[in-house]
Amino acid sequence: MLAVIFAGQGSQEKGMGAEVFERYPGLVQYASDVLGYDLVSLCTEDPDGLLGRTEYTQPALFVVNALRTFERVHRGDRAADVYLGHSLGEYNALLAAGSFAFETGLRLVAKRGELMAAASGGGMTAVMNTPPERLLEILAEDGVDGVDIAGLNTGSQVVIAGTQPVLEAAHACLEKREIRFVRLKVSAPFHSRYMEPARVRFAEFLTEFEFADPDTPVISNVTGRPYEPGQVTHMLTEQLVAPVRWTDSVRGLLDGDAEPEFTEIGGLALTHMVFKIRAGV
Repeated sequence: MLAVIFAGQGSQEKGMGAEVFERYPGLVQYASDVLGYDLVSLCTEDPDGLLGRTEYTQPALFVVNALRTFERVHRGDRAADVYLGHSLGEYNALLAAGSFAFETGLRLVAKRGELMAAASGGGMTAVMNTPPERLLEILAEDGVDGVDIAGLNTGSQVVIAGTQPVLEAAHACLEKREIRFVRLKVSAPFHSRYMEPARVRFAEFLTEFEFADPDTPVISNVTGRPYEPGQVTHMLTEQLVAPVRWTDSVRGLLDGDAEPEFTEIGGLALTHMVFKIRAGV
């Protein structure tokens, strides 16, 4: 079984897409026209330092990884048996599985990036070597309230989200107990209760579109299981406020097949996570 996996926000880097832009000039120009800026310049040169901003990062990554996916097909690479993506990467997974066209996907991620960028006043932190249940217990012991589990990346890495005061209190709690953590370079508490206003607006936006069921299984971040018929709109809406269940997503594949192969589009970060999940760490 071949699982093709798509990286999400955080995997962007200056120079990305240079290997595929020239092969798809029509799609690149269309994307630039829809977005209102020179996508090639943003991705390859980033002259104004905008590539790291959510409203630019998300459509840029979607386009680059879409073109890389088209390139896999053009080369005649082995077809995927299942797709999964981390957060934003799930949109590339659904595109690859035929749930919507490139043009629709671009409009979806542009709106998603806009809404997520508009959220502010908080952030996210990766916490190491502390199970989520125990982590929440530790925070509660110190009276830290308002922290959500936003990502279950591996058995040894959990991502939390909250407002800035809440995260500062959480960091103090973790430092006192010598629990290692890393502040993530994001501008808001994604995949948490704090994205509810964005979820409501995005749900309204999605009513303008119709989606096909994936023609190849796609694993949902929300459930860690394959999409069921008629779920695309609901899952894309809930993904904004639900934790990314990456460990469950990968573990489900590992438990169902003795030796699944993983091919990552858009970096190596997910491949490293898969290695840790496979190793049970």
